[in-house]
Amino acid sequence: MAGKGVRGRLSALFLLVLLVISIGMMQVEVAEARMCKTPSSKFKGYCVSSTNCKNVCRTEGFPTGSCDFHVASRKCYCYKPCP
Repeated sequence: MAGKGVRGRLSALFLLVLLVISIGMMQVEVAEARMCKTPSSKFKGYCVSSTNCKNVCRTEGFPTGSCDFHVASRKCYCYKPCP
């Protein structure tokens, strides 16, 4: 009789541990906001450094920016979350 009580407690403990592990492994997907792309109005010339572009975009009120291809050249584009 005493063996069944211990075995039952171990089984319950094992299931509880499995439940905690499975909950920890579940990934909650967070929807990322779409980013809207706008050409920089202050950046002049051919965009070579995304770091420079990002800094110029920040002066324009955007959180980030990068050099992207546009037709046959690279231009500085600023990004912000779409409304």
